[in-house]
Amino acid sequence: MQARRAIFATALSFSLITIPAWGAPTAALGTVIAADRAHVGEAKAEVGTTVYGGDSISTELQGSVQLRAGKARLLLLSSSSAVVSDTQGAPAAKLLSGAATFSTGNAHAFTLFASAAAIRPQTDAPTIGRVSYIGPKELLVHATRGSLVVTVDTDTQIIPEGSSYRVLVDQPEEMAQGPAGAGSGNEGWPGSHHEPRKAGRNRFLYVAGGLTAVATYLAVSEALESAERP
Repeated sequence: MQARRAIFATALSFSLITIPAWGAPTAALGTVIAADRAHVGEAKAEVGTTVYGGDSISTELQGSVQLRAGKARLLLLSSSSAVVSDTQGAPAAKLLSGAATFSTGNAHAFTLFASAAAIRPQTDAPTIGRVSYIGPKELLVHATRGSLVVTVDTDTQIIPEGSSYRVLVDQPEEMAQGPAGAGSGNEGWPGSHHEPRKAGRNRFLYVAGGLTAVATYLAVSEALESAERP
């Protein structure tokens, strides 16, 4: 009997040690501050819902959802989806479809990823940017207030306030062939002078006239509130 009690006590002690490690909660990334026909994962998004890294956020047709994450705000517009995360200790999100508007209080407050592009504020000044996901190889980026830095691979473009750019996040296959062209027999051979090279095509194309302003309930006063305000 004493032997069985000893075994049980040992097992119970082990479970008390291991359960906290297994059940350690993921740190909260942000909070839903406005929602209409929106979801966090499969659940309905409501004001006050806590969002964690790895959560998927989506909106239905004519829906929208706004998150507060540290010194940043993220607004997903109608028929949009994104996954939120923590990148180098700061909130981030990857836009998977639709359009998103974000605002920041400093240059490191937030990063929006879309396909192979990373969009960030350029300075610590209050910044508002808008990104529309056209497809896996194309985005539209608009700097509403302040300037944005857009990086695709090793290419970087500064988008000035009030400007819009069409961003090509990948080159068409036919433009990535070497000078000798596909099927020349020289591709990949050591010492060949006709190795494939990246085409000299500009990834960032200025959109004359900018984007038409889209009415949203992202209040500018709230979006640009100072970092000191709770």
